[in-house]
Amino acid sequence: MNPPDAAGSGLPQATPVTPPGPASWAGSPPEPADSENHYSPFIELERDTWARLANEMEQPFDQSDIDRLRGIGEHLSLREVAEVYLPLSRLLSIQVDAAAHLRRASNEFLGESTRRTPFVIGVAGSVAVGKSTTARVLQEMLRRWPNTPRVELLTTDGFLYPNAELERRGLMQRKGFPESYDRRRLMRFVADIKSGAPEVRAPMYSHLTYDILPHEEVVVHRPDVLIIEGLNVLAPPRVRSDGTAGLSVSDFFDYSIYVDAKTPAIRQWYTERFMRLRSGAFADPKSYFHRYATLSDAEAIATSSDIWDRINGPNLTQNVLPTRGRAKLVMTKDVGHAVTRVLLRKV
Repeated sequence: MNPPDAAGSGLPQATPVTPPGPASWAGSPPEPADSENHYSPFIELERDTWARLANEMEQPFDQSDIDRLRGIGEHLSLREVAEVYLPLSRLLSIQVDAAAHLRRASNEFLGESTRRTPFVIGVAGSVAVGKSTTARVLQEMLRRWPNTPRVELLTTDGFLYPNAELERRGLMQRKGFPESYDRRRLMRFVADIKSGAPEVRAPMYSHLTYDILPHEEVVVHRPDVLIIEGLNVLAPPRVRSDGTAGLSVSDFFDYSIYVDAKTPAIRQWYTERFMRLRSGAFADPKSYFHRYATLSDAEAIATSSDIWDRINGPNLTQNVLPTRGRAKLVMTKDVGHAVTRVLLRKV
């Protein structure tokens, strides 16, 4: 996790709509392609087309929900929820139903009676891109669909090594990079979830102290859906010294989402959030970043730029952005935080 982030009634049913047109994809955001001459594993939907998928669905939120769920610096609105997150929640609800149907059919074929395990959704993206807000909104919306009343949200912050261990390993300035996480423990957690364990525990992280809370845990009790949000949740498996590779956390995901935007915009959002935190959370004397509370505007901008250039920017370029093509759905934002298009992998 990167400073100062520490890297936090049912909806109406709708008939699924078949989105139009293929798009190109080559590891970076695709450009529109001639459908007669080009084939792609992704479908590209512009904002207006995607928003029309929710025409027959009722807005489930009011302004108080928006105010509660919106992250620092995020420009979440009722319109954004209605046009972007409502169709996404319906698509995910369809995916959950399909997974349940497949389990029942497999049990019948195999003569087994395995019980339903949580449907796991991974949400990835850069620091300051808004993935935490995306995860919170989806949690609230999915809870209102009748097939998924129990939806839990977990961030991978709790699987960062404690600061003392990061100091011992010389990794404090690489907090948020893949090597700063206890990846083995995270893998065990997700494997236990998908194994159907009745209770799975994870470490708890404090954004105030910027460290693991040693005597506190997050306990997950077999939810209908578990959303796992984090920088590196879509990272591929590590290659061992003998050239073989094991599993990655994303191998246990039923669906995955990448929240995307151009790097200069994300950098600006990071600076804007730093400025807000300076007079907000940083003002708390218990905050790990309390030393930033008294910075002048110029000093705060220079400090946030330095943190981005040394930590967040390189981590995005080297580790986070390369995982975008592994997502089943990519949400692309403009400079005003509005989602302008959606790419989704063909079924």
